[in-house]
Amino acid sequence: MSTENLTRQEAAQKLKELSEKARVCMFCTQLDELPLAARPMSLQECDEEGNLWFISSADSNKNFEIGEDKRVQLFFMNNSDHEYLSVFGEAFIYTDRETIEDKWSPIAKAWFEEGKEDPNVTIIRVAPGDTYYWDTKAGKLVTLASFAWAAVTGKTTDNSDGVEGKLNV
Repeated sequence: MSTENLTRQEAAQKLKELSEKARVCMFCTQLDELPLAARPMSLQECDEEGNLWFISSADSNKNFEIGEDKRVQLFFMNNSDHEYLSVFGEAFIYTDRETIEDKWSPIAKAWFEEGKEDPNVTIIRVAPGDTYYWDTKAGKLVTLASFAWAAVTGKTTDNSDGVEGKLNV
């Protein structure tokens, strides 16, 4: 596995690619307490600057916990393509109509009876800080073939088709 640390636009593009492909993450709050408070969350979008956007309820534990401590940890996993992403950052909660209009998804209606007009709708933006990724350069089939060959021959794989590194957005 090789290391490729990415910065600025390249890092933001890799963050966008991996997070939007996985779409769902484990969203962790209360990072000073064990076990971590973690729940699955669907990503609405990752913008060009690398900000990650989510829809949440104002009365959720998550929103309350962010109000107490805005530090969060997100774990994205796209197992089918062997792509993984860890994002430590700060969360900011938005309640203004303009942001809700901009980030709303019709799928969110399942959680909000009144749709985007529901007074409990909030938008969470996670500004990434310490971010790390694991990816395969050659793709899933080559990676699987490499592991299969190692299993059949009894030899270890060098997993040289993989890449990992920091994303400094």
